[in-house]
Amino acid sequence: MFAVIKTGGKQYRVATNDVITVEKLEAAAGESVTFPVLLLSGETTLVGAPLVEGASVTAEVVEQTRGEKVIAFKKRRRQNSRRKRGHRQDLTVVRITEIATA
Repeated sequence: MFAVIKTGGKQYRVATNDVITVEKLEAAAGESVTFPVLLLSGETTLVGAPLVEGASVTAEVVEQTRGEKVIAFKKRRRQNSRRKRGHRQDLTVVRITEIATA
């Protein structure tokens, strides 16, 4: 059985015991979080409009981490104008513990 969940403006296909990295969630390591379900597939497939009624995915927060550094470099030729800026996204690693159906 798998489900499609939505968090951080993105959709993820998950199954029980999957470990995924999502946008930062306000939860400490060891806490449980619940995600809304857009699609649920098992013996039958349920498609939400926009969500599947009564279905939810529960996950445990493994850790709070940061992504790889992304460099934004801008240069205007022949003008001695350069800008270098780095960015690291805050991320949360979660383990899917349960997929509850309606």
